[in-house]
Amino acid sequence: MEVQETRVQTDRIFTIPNILSMARLAGVPLFLWLILAEYDGWALAVLMLSGITDYLDGKLARRWNQISNLGRLLDPAADRLYILTTLFGLTWREILPIWLTAALLARELMLLVMVWILRRHGYPPPQVNFLGKAATFNLMYAFPLLLLSDGTGWLAWMASVFGWAFAGWGTTLYWWAGILYVVQVRRLVKADATAD
Repeated sequence: MEVQETRVQTDRIFTIPNILSMARLAGVPLFLWLILAEYDGWALAVLMLSGITDYLDGKLARRWNQISNLGRLLDPAADRLYILTTLFGLTWREILPIWLTAALLARELMLLVMVWILRRHGYPPPQVNFLGKAATFNLMYAFPLLLLSDGTGWLAWMASVFGWAFAGWGTTLYWWAGILYVVQVRRLVKADATAD
């Protein structure tokens, strides 16, 4: 498996991209409280702000040559935490069915096992690929739309239609990216075994 490496260009912690990622992480408990308390408008605002900062932190890190090890950890951690908290909140409120939540959590568990296997063989986890980013993009659109669908009227109906479309695409891509990840890890472990 080829592990793509983005060259770290700074060891500084307090860069603008890292501060944006830290702000996203700080918003996770606030978002969870808002969604559980059914302050849907505020929850949507926090989620949209998270999406904007997610876009900006990567773009600014590349443009200003501020790619760092910390940023490479914070960005995917924030993405995963938002997905997990949204899953929890929407499942708790019975907007998402248990089977969908279980499917997404099973994929996360599978990836944790793969990361553990890579570490045992002395490899870092590979960077998120385009397919994984597309899956996250779809899910991050699906969740706010499904939250909006928890109501009545034409807006709720439209949000439901588009929300479930994004959820279906996102879940499929999420699993597809996960399976490709497993295949890559298997090849790497097999190559290591034959090299010994």
